[in-house]
Amino acid sequence: MSWFDGILGPFLCYGLLIALFYQQMYVCEFKVRASAGQRQAIDEAIRTAQFIRNKCLRLWMDVRGTGKAEMSAYCAVLAAEFSFAKTLNSMARQASAERAWAAVSRFYGNCKQGVRPAGYPKFKKDARSVEYKTTGWKLLDPKRIQFTDGKGIGRLKLMGAWDLAQVPKELIKRVRLIRRADGYYCQFLLGIEYRPEAPKTGAAIGLDVGLESFYTDSSGHKEPNPRFLRGDEKRLKSLQRRVSRKQKGSSNRRKAKQRLARQHLKISRKREEHAKRLARCVVLSNDLVFYENLQVRNLIWNHCLAKSIADASWYQFRRWLEYFAWKFGKVAWPVNPAYTSQDCFNCGNRVVKTLSTRTHRCSCGTVIDRDENAALNILRLGIEQYRGALGN
Repeated sequence: MSWFDGILGPFLCYGLLIALFYQQMYVCEFKVRASAGQRQAIDEAIRTAQFIRNKCLRLWMDVRGTGKAEMSAYCAVLAAEFSFAKTLNSMARQASAERAWAAVSRFYGNCKQGVRPAGYPKFKKDARSVEYKTTGWKLLDPKRIQFTDGKGIGRLKLMGAWDLAQVPKELIKRVRLIRRADGYYCQFLLGIEYRPEAPKTGAAIGLDVGLESFYTDSSGHKEPNPRFLRGDEKRLKSLQRRVSRKQKGSSNRRKAKQRLARQHLKISRKREEHAKRLARCVVLSNDLVFYENLQVRNLIWNHCLAKSIADASWYQFRRWLEYFAWKFGKVAWPVNPAYTSQDCFNCGNRVVKTLSTRTHRCSCGTVIDRDENAALNILRLGIEQYRGALGN
């Protein structure tokens, strides 16, 4: 058994943990137990990181030709000019400058690719995290970490099931402190690549996502749509009314806002876990997974369906499909969804239908559910495109 298998065991059983592949890094997350003074120190570190990120962005706006190197060098200038910036670890300042450059480079990339809107970089108003690299922190034991910069965070207790004692220190590339509605968290970014072998099934599947059902596959199975937001909407309305009744600036209003934020966080976590579990089951059951290449950002412009589309979390489901396909050595292939609901999978004849028409009826005699017809078309188109790509 490898050292990574040892720390993965508890994750499969229990714990408030997350394992994500992000830029070739696994993210291990712990909840942090901190005193009131330590929470204030973490908030100060987050505000300082936000300040440095915004100042680097302002430098890019004001000085033509500013690049990543100029932003990194500007961190030392800010540390010399502002005492509160100097107390933050130097590598944490560099990480904040990298965040600013990431927004700029994404804007440049969108402009080159013709993406609209291009996403012009904006100043951060309410940042929620600060990131340290390889200095500024020290892992005392698997459940305690100490931050050694001038912010005075000190020692923090880590609550979670990961066993960091088995992780070589040189594999911990970055450490993040994150503020959420239900408390503070510490993330460890591990520079590892874990890709377990999954048995080959020889199966292929086409998926058509929707609102009536979460998805319909090419075999006719319909996965129910849980509608997490709709289910908790009554509770959200009640909490929102309580916020509105409280006097602005009062501690009661602040507490009411925290309760509302925790409820939203609970809904988002349920939605994320649902998408993750479904994607993992789909990938492990099939070697080829073909799905719609939907532009969800454009679909939510429909004000009649925007709330339902956002609640369905199609993008999260796609992201997890792609991740698990990479992890288990399977194929997840996007397919252009144009006319997949209109064209007959049997004869190819185009039968124009409105959204209210849920049954596909073709002149060739085919009578089938609209979503299943779309899933079969996605499967056929995906196989054709995949074969073409292999031939090329």
